[in-house]
Amino acid sequence: MGNHNIYQEPLVSRYTDKVMQQIFSDDFKFSTWRKCWIALAEAQMKIGLPQVKQAMIDEMIIAQKKIDYDVAKAKEKEIRHDVMAHVFEFGTHCPTAKGIIHLGATSMFVCCNTELIQIREALKLVKAGLVSTINNLAKFAEEHASLVTLGYTHYQPAQPTTVGKRTVLYIQNLLFDLKQVDAVESSLKARGVKGTVGTQASYLELFDGDYGKVKQLDDLVSKKLGFSGSFPVTGQTYSRKLDSFIAKTLAGIAESAHKFAVDMRLLSNLKVMEEPFAKSQTGSSAMAYKRNPMRSERMTALCRKLINLQLDLSHTHANQWFERTLDDSSLRRMSIPQMFLLANAVLKLYQNITDGVIVYPAQVKRHLDNELPFMATEAVLMELCKQGEDRQKMHEIIKKHSVEAAKTVKLEGKRNDLFQRLADDPEIPVTESFLNQFLENPERFAGAASLQTKEFLKNIVQPVLEKYSDLVGEADSEINV
Repeated sequence: MGNHNIYQEPLVSRYTDKVMQQIFSDDFKFSTWRKCWIALAEAQMKIGLPQVKQAMIDEMIIAQKKIDYDVAKAKEKEIRHDVMAHVFEFGTHCPTAKGIIHLGATSMFVCCNTELIQIREALKLVKAGLVSTINNLAKFAEEHASLVTLGYTHYQPAQPTTVGKRTVLYIQNLLFDLKQVDAVESSLKARGVKGTVGTQASYLELFDGDYGKVKQLDDLVSKKLGFSGSFPVTGQTYSRKLDSFIAKTLAGIAESAHKFAVDMRLLSNLKVMEEPFAKSQTGSSAMAYKRNPMRSERMTALCRKLINLQLDLSHTHANQWFERTLDDSSLRRMSIPQMFLLANAVLKLYQNITDGVIVYPAQVKRHLDNELPFMATEAVLMELCKQGEDRQKMHEIIKKHSVEAAKTVKLEGKRNDLFQRLADDPEIPVTESFLNQFLENPERFAGAASLQTKEFLKNIVQPVLEKYSDLVGEADSEINV
């Protein structure tokens, strides 16, 4: 039960997974700060710093999960410094070790390293959501690889494609996003131990100017925190360029999801496809018959927020002066959790929708049949030319009747009677049965759509799903409301 007397963040109360919420929780953050302090002390002792003893480390390990938030809050109010407030609070549980907690470190030692750990763990959830969505779409594309449907350009009828071919376009977008997530993950390192402005001056003092030991300390701490190593150089913080890179990657996922969601909304209006509809779901408070694409609409809105959020991180990086300014702090405190929560919310919806998309083949055929006579005219013209008819004369006759048939559809609301008009015209040697044969096999007008779909799934998508098979189904797709 939530606290109904204060504002509740909808990303937490309505849209996201507990696992993603926990990564950005106070418990995760502050227990990871302590993990950083323990890793630092362990590495300092291993390299031979005499002030640090095993008993101190043992004491810190036992107290890692004991956080008295009231003590920390009171101390922060007194000294106006969150890191030093928690150094003090941790020390209340570690009387022997309190003198060596945070030894040689600056605040960004715990802040940056913890944020990088949060980012690392959050990206794993994002990747699982991406892969699971791709898997859903791949199954759907395979099932409907050959289902011919009307293709659109400018949201006007163009030429036939297949439902599967359109679906692999969505998959291709997500594969771009997956590559970007991989690129972010491969770029992630620890901040390590770099000192106040990144020069490691305090650690050189501790180790009597021995740079080799300082480098060893940096490497040891980074590996204890689960990284392969640390960024070779930093200012006071790791470069905020990384935050911007991550924000753009997550915004890219939002772009891909937004495109799918809008298409679903348009197809829903055409009654060609629909998102899953719960048995007891109410579409409208007034119109009982309505089946609104509510999940796709929500996904559109959340994507819009995530796409716009990247600008905050871009401006923050661009405005960092010299080794660091503090105008990054309050914004990142909101924006980094929000961008991951938004990505989680978007991918939950994307998975949920693609796990149960409904297709109406009869409606697909109806829309196709309404336009197919127009689209078949080129094939009819080519067939007449093969029979020795004058191309220009046949083209003019077909064009005249196409214009008239279109008027009948638009002005009178009648069916497309183009083929009837052509069959009734003595100047063009065709019969209605001859013309109707072009409508009996709509696949001929969809080109290689079915083949392209199957090739793409086999050659491009399947290897990716095999590579990440452990992630398929790992992300939660249940939506709360």
